[in-house]
Amino acid sequence: MTSVSFLDEARELLREFPVVDGHNDLPYALREQVRYDLAARDIAVPQNAYLHTDLPRLREGGVGAQYWSVYVRSDLPDAVPATLEQIDCVRQLLARYPADLAPALTAADMEAARAEGRIASLMGAEGGHSIANSLGTLRGLYALGVRYMTLTHNDNNDWADSATDEPRAGGLTAFGRAVVREMNRLGMLVDLSHVAATTMRDALDATSAPVIFSHSSSRAVCDHPRNIPDDVLERLPGNGGVAMVTFVPKFVLQAAVDWTAAADENLRSHGFHHLDTGEEAMKLHRAFEERNPRPVATVATVADHLDHMREVAGIDHLGIGGDYDGTAFTPDGLNDVSGYPNLIAELLERGWSSSDLAKLTWQNAVRVLGAAEDVARGLQATRGPSNATIEELDG
Repeated sequence: MTSVSFLDEARELLREFPVVDGHNDLPYALREQVRYDLAARDIAVPQNAYLHTDLPRLREGGVGAQYWSVYVRSDLPDAVPATLEQIDCVRQLLARYPADLAPALTAADMEAARAEGRIASLMGAEGGHSIANSLGTLRGLYALGVRYMTLTHNDNNDWADSATDEPRAGGLTAFGRAVVREMNRLGMLVDLSHVAATTMRDALDATSAPVIFSHSSSRAVCDHPRNIPDDVLERLPGNGGVAMVTFVPKFVLQAAVDWTAAADENLRSHGFHHLDTGEEAMKLHRAFEERNPRPVATVATVADHLDHMREVAGIDHLGIGGDYDGTAFTPDGLNDVSGYPNLIAELLERGWSSSDLAKLTWQNAVRVLGAAEDVARGLQATRGPSNATIEELDG
């Protein structure tokens, strides 16, 4: 167990260099739980029974900037308007809690919010399906404040392969590369969480700006396709990008990966989809868990990923993306957004310096957004918006 002195030191460090978290699914949780009725989930007061996230726990956790995911499912027939609803939810949160949440579009906005003691609030679209194969829609999302887009979610789209679907494009198609180039021109970060390793490599070949992984861990430490292979991590110093470690147990603990695969197969063998949450499916799942207790990740599990990722990519290319309110289970000690000091204390105990941790929590994430802005200014001076279509480029 981490000593009190390390925990005190962690909290002190976070007062100066708070956490920039790359991915939080609070808007989708609000959609699913209360259909955006913010009074029914007033995050100004603790919501421990319903959510991983509320303002008191964000403050306790030392969070200084949050990318709110404006995610919608890839199988929705109306993904674009649903994404707009998610953006509207974030805007409603900003209007409702102005003393705590500061709208942020740029690296300078993030620094200004830190100086004011407010939580810089940015948006990231999780999945390229949210642009419906339209570069004009991509520009529309940017105009509404979206500052990164994850190229895929769990399923392939028409121009990029996902990590958790059967390969189809072999990475990025010609239109997919055009999406990356237009994101570079806008100043929107290319997010490579959720994408296949082939897509990661193609995107790194196509981009002229730093990329991020908003919530992914190390594949060498835990062999799950959602994680980042070492050869991709090795390219981050040349690209300038940042890999933001995630906390999801089934992505960070090999025993949890194996357990999840067995639990999913148990559901499928009885005729249920592995994501079915109906009464009969959940009864079957609970019986499985009684026979096979679920492995539990810890703070040390996540720290093991960061140790390895630092060795491969270097300290200038690491960040944090917890995926709170987007996962059913969390590691012990990282139960909700108040837990970040426990991770920082664990890393202090392992010998990470204060300057290392300032980069991990704040500086790297702010730098990468600023670098994307710099690239965009240069590109906008030389070329205008692309009106390419997927039919033209991919036939």
